[in-house]
Amino acid sequence: MAYPSMGEAHRRVTDYLGRFSDAVSTQDVASLKPLLSLSSASPSLLSLADALNLLQDAIRLIKQSEKWSQLAEIVAPLFRCLQSYRLSNLADAYPAYEKAANAFIQEFRNWDSAWALEALYVIAYEIRVLAERADRELSANGKLPEKLKAAGSFLMKVFGVLAGKGPKRVGALYMTCQLFKIYFKLGTVHLCRSVIRSIETARIFDFEEFPQRDKVTYMYYTGRLEVYNENFTAAEQKLSYALAHCNPHSEANIRMILKYLIPVKLSIGILPKDWLLEKYNLVEYRNIVLALKRGDLRLLRSALEEHEDRFLRSGVYLVLEKLELQVYQRLLKKIYIIQKQKDPSKAHQMKLEVIIKALKWLEIDMDLDEVECIVAILIHKNLVKGYFAHKSKVVVLSKQDPFPKLTGRPVNA
Repeated sequence: MAYPSMGEAHRRVTDYLGRFSDAVSTQDVASLKPLLSLSSASPSLLSLADALNLLQDAIRLIKQSEKWSQLAEIVAPLFRCLQSYRLSNLADAYPAYEKAANAFIQEFRNWDSAWALEALYVIAYEIRVLAERADRELSANGKLPEKLKAAGSFLMKVFGVLAGKGPKRVGALYMTCQLFKIYFKLGTVHLCRSVIRSIETARIFDFEEFPQRDKVTYMYYTGRLEVYNENFTAAEQKLSYALAHCNPHSEANIRMILKYLIPVKLSIGILPKDWLLEKYNLVEYRNIVLALKRGDLRLLRSALEEHEDRFLRSGVYLVLEKLELQVYQRLLKKIYIIQKQKDPSKAHQMKLEVIIKALKWLEIDMDLDEVECIVAILIHKNLVKGYFAHKSKVVVLSKQDPFPKLTGRPVNA
């Protein structure tokens, strides 16, 4: 790493201070944002960091200048953060950035307008990303990763600043989404509830006044929460909203939404088209859809086993596992159709031993009691209309609509 001369280092520092001061005094948020963005790794910030690591009295320079001393509480820790960041010492960079962010929040409180809201978004994003990277560094060094948890506490404080009346409140949903990302990363999704209550029950918020980007992200994460809670009707509504309002050119984001929406749709009996799976590289669902169409329990179990790790990481494995009941329903329906073709008058009488034979053909061994139990569950869940004739070991199917469609209702309703 080639360091600049002392004169060049001094110029870089004073140039940054001048730009920061001008952006704040003229309320120019577009110029302020890149001055706060560490993760951009912009050449100007990296060259500033090199200058700071050479020029040891930069902090004194700020505090002694009448023009820049008022920015000292923000810029001094920001400079320390930059120095640590440039040296790849992220565990030290994080607390310095948080200290600068706290000072920025104090100034933000005092500003009457919301002119700096976009700069606050940058700070929130940087806090989260820097905390994640710092935790990876800490873990690699055998230390306790604690920065992301601290970032969550900081962003809750920022949320409190924004959750009031006035133009600044439109920033509350962005902070909520950043908090969701932290809570999901830490596995503390229960902490989402208090923030959701604030957004959805507080009278000061009108959901439609929030930026579209934030509404889509919010619906995506709350939809995932509904999947987690097995509330598939609500999950379908929220994730469908996210998909409908997502930027059509953001294929990566559409794929993220579909990764959860497809299992939810499957659970309520709606199958995706094959072109959709192909376009968004979600082919892991292809055999699951095929199993549902065919009533092929062996294929479903094989697909779940093949992609088990992926489905577990996404948190949708249990949702997909419950599709077995729909596959059983489809299998019974296929048996019914075959019987109807052979002898229409007896099609509604299905012997349990016929079901056992069909399962054996799929290389799945079940005894009479197991099959009777499954059929009883299908009847109870209203996936099959009928009753048992226990003495003759026969399922007597309804002559009208023996296999009701799900029509958008979850199987476990």
